[in-house]
Amino acid sequence: MSFSVTKKAPVLVAPAEETHTGGCLPLSFFDRLPAVNFFVEVLFVFRHGDEPAKVIREALAKVLVPYYPVAGRLVKDADDGKLQVACTGEGLWFVEASAGFGLEDVEYLECQPLRMPKEELLPLLPLDIDQSEVPFMMLQVTEFKCGGFTVGFRGSHIMFDAIGAGQFKIAMGEMARGLAQPTTAPLWCRDAIPSPPSLQDEIQLVHSPALAASKFEHYAADVSLDVVKQLQNHLSEEKGQRISVFDVVAAKLWQCRTRAIDQPPESDVTLSFPANIRQELRKELPAEGGYYGNCTFPFVVKATSGQIASATLSEIVSLITEAKMSLPTKVSRFLDGEKDGKGDLSMLTYGTTNLTDMRRVGFSDVDYGWGPPSHVVPLVDGPVNLCLIVSSPMGKKHIRLLTHCVVKEHLQAFRDELKALA
Repeated sequence: MSFSVTKKAPVLVAPAEETHTGGCLPLSFFDRLPAVNFFVEVLFVFRHGDEPAKVIREALAKVLVPYYPVAGRLVKDADDGKLQVACTGEGLWFVEASAGFGLEDVEYLECQPLRMPKEELLPLLPLDIDQSEVPFMMLQVTEFKCGGFTVGFRGSHIMFDAIGAGQFKIAMGEMARGLAQPTTAPLWCRDAIPSPPSLQDEIQLVHSPALAASKFEHYAADVSLDVVKQLQNHLSEEKGQRISVFDVVAAKLWQCRTRAIDQPPESDVTLSFPANIRQELRKELPAEGGYYGNCTFPFVVKATSGQIASATLSEIVSLITEAKMSLPTKVSRFLDGEKDGKGDLSMLTYGTTNLTDMRRVGFSDVDYGWGPPSHVVPLVDGPVNLCLIVSSPMGKKHIRLLTHCVVKEHLQAFRDELKALA
């Protein structure tokens, strides 16, 4: 069966009312990092909706009024060459599409890899578009024969981190449901984020040649919440401190992947995961919240392959919790101009395990008037070995791991290692 969809021509959706146009807004140091200069692809799956394309298109126009910078374009400052946002009010690309089959025919898009090409569900820019005209976000609403629909987003990481993107999407849902203003008012404040004095052009994110040439396999693993909570309670009692679900999953995943890729025992392996540092910047950012720019800092935990492969779960959890406790000090030192933290990620290798927890960024709270999504699928490709912790599809009691982190020859070993958490 062919799973192709029919797409209408993309259209620009501008703000529904006149907004601030003319002039430019600065981006923060974190927004200008090369590591965030890419587009993030996410797919939201809904089981039903009434004229969703029409409703969502109108909601997009409305939300771009308070979020007017998002309707602008990325430019370079003529004097110093730094990236900034031109408030042009041009808007975002919107595509309406229809599928002649039902979501059930593609297993509700719950499987990895997807049962249909992701390109059918995501918006694609016109081939003849000039780079200066590329919007900060593009979205496609695809209506299925069964009455369900998907919303595929391609959003610039320069404009949003995951929490900021969730805030924007929740606001879109509020506009669709008839609210006059978003519950959380958006705040720009990019110039309030301190810029480390000596690191402006030093931090790059470089893939090793071998990693850049690697082809990673997609694999979704469902982790038993009961098993994780048993481990969590046992470790919390043993250590006399609260151990989080994330700590347990991160420790076990790092060990499973380390064992599966089977590198020499003395070789270095790294676990990296981002932390939201809005709390650490509470003096710079307004207390009412609403900041939607990049505001994360990478935790980096290092050990040897042999150490992680043979360690107890308790020992690996200790490495992770110790790193987390050092966050305020590391952020302070980094903002003072030291390379501590960001510089550790200057070279990514196959021994690096990148993990991001997407459960609390707000994606599962997006509601256009027909309830939250049945599930959300972040789409990952490219040379970065990335693992995502996401909420389970609606009605299922487990944690889902979306992984794109091992090459084909290591996939079976990785799957076997993860069975202990099933």
